[in-house]
Amino acid sequence: MHKTDFDAIVVGSGPNGLAAAITLQQAGLSVLVLEAKPTIGGGLRSAELTLPGFVHDVCSAIHPLAINSPFFRTLPLADHGLTYIEPPLAAAHPFDDGTAAILTRSLDETARSLGADESAYLNLFKTLMDQWPRIDADVLGPLRFPSHPVDFARFGLNALPPSTWLARRFKAKQARGLWAGMAAHSIQPLSNLATSAMGLVLMLSAHVGGWPLPKGGSQQIANALASYFCSLGGQIETNCYVTSLAQLPSAKAVLFDVTPRQLLQIAGHRFSALYQWQLKRYRYGMGVFKIDWALDGPVPFTAEHCHQAGTVHLGNTLEEIAASEQWAARGHHPEKPYVLLAQQSRFDDTRVPAGKHTAWAYCHIPNGSEVDMTEAIEKQVERFAPGFRDRILARHTMNPAQMEAYNPNYIGGDINGGIIDIGQLFTRPALRWSPYRTSARGLYLCSSSTPPGGGVHGMCGYHAARRALKDVFGR
Repeated sequence: MHKTDFDAIVVGSGPNGLAAAITLQQAGLSVLVLEAKPTIGGGLRSAELTLPGFVHDVCSAIHPLAINSPFFRTLPLADHGLTYIEPPLAAAHPFDDGTAAILTRSLDETARSLGADESAYLNLFKTLMDQWPRIDADVLGPLRFPSHPVDFARFGLNALPPSTWLARRFKAKQARGLWAGMAAHSIQPLSNLATSAMGLVLMLSAHVGGWPLPKGGSQQIANALASYFCSLGGQIETNCYVTSLAQLPSAKAVLFDVTPRQLLQIAGHRFSALYQWQLKRYRYGMGVFKIDWALDGPVPFTAEHCHQAGTVHLGNTLEEIAASEQWAARGHHPEKPYVLLAQQSRFDDTRVPAGKHTAWAYCHIPNGSEVDMTEAIEKQVERFAPGFRDRILARHTMNPAQMEAYNPNYIGGDINGGIIDIGQLFTRPALRWSPYRTSARGLYLCSSSTPPGGGVHGMCGYHAARRALKDVFGR
């Protein structure tokens, strides 16, 4: 049992909750983390979802933002059991003709692989890559005056336009398709403003720090964060589902790693009418349908480059991906969905029995949908990897409703904690001087529903904790 009084309590042990807890504990406070599930991690959990001995990542899988996080990289996580594995290629993007575009750690190698668009790629990314170490903390943070305004403005000029507009820089299908697959991580129509931001951040992350996977599963990131937090004197209690402030021990500050909908349920009565109104108007984006496979062998991709990539984007051309995402955003279910696939066991054999493999994939569909997309997703994999279905030993599926049941932060299957469009890019969840501060003194929001949004980087939690330290503790 924990003691009865703490300086601060963090509700939720996802990457943002743990980042907030660590930041507060590092400042010398006494901190308690409360987790509803039997295991910590939020979107960082791993489990044997299909067959014994096959370890699958339940939510997140590949972690470019974790290894490149301005906060996580300051922590001694390797000393707490975390080992990253970097595949030879960060990502591959196959086409119907059997070729594939690639994203590698090397900027020059990636550019050369794009043939006619080599110069265009270098012109776009070389300067941004040089500037990234100076602006990454500002990009992955709340709206504020940047420490390097000229560099930040140059990034913004490329990040704010729709990704379909920026794609005009490229002539051939290879660069255009590769770009579309990156930008589609924004989980919204590619014609939306600011969808270029996600593509730029992911590609810059590949060139700066890579797209690694944690050895043993994504759970290892959460375990390392928790181990470090506890080594500082912090406490964690699992199986504690918070539905009311009355459940909490006494504390000067409480930080919630939840979305606005849960925050209203827990503490809505403490908020001003205006803040309640703002939270109720918060918008959630498309959901995801996810499949995990236990396989008798690796995914038999036609394009050789796909065998070397931790992540494979399945969607063929920019035009096909853009149409798929637009169709899903309008409430339909694409016949040929854009599919994000990870093949962790190719590079980490600790997750599977000898000679066996796993694969992990999802597509975007309407929020809250219960439509089974198994057939559509497997057709897309088979399209680029003939014979794939013959290797399936077992599968585990999760539709958007099941994703939310598993993790209440995934409202309707929205894994980003709310749509990250131009209206909610920096002002999530409400237009306020600080997006982390609620209208009630001592209560803060530290989830992906605050800037910079979804992804395993911990920056939402870090910035929320810094806000609380200044407001409540005068640090």
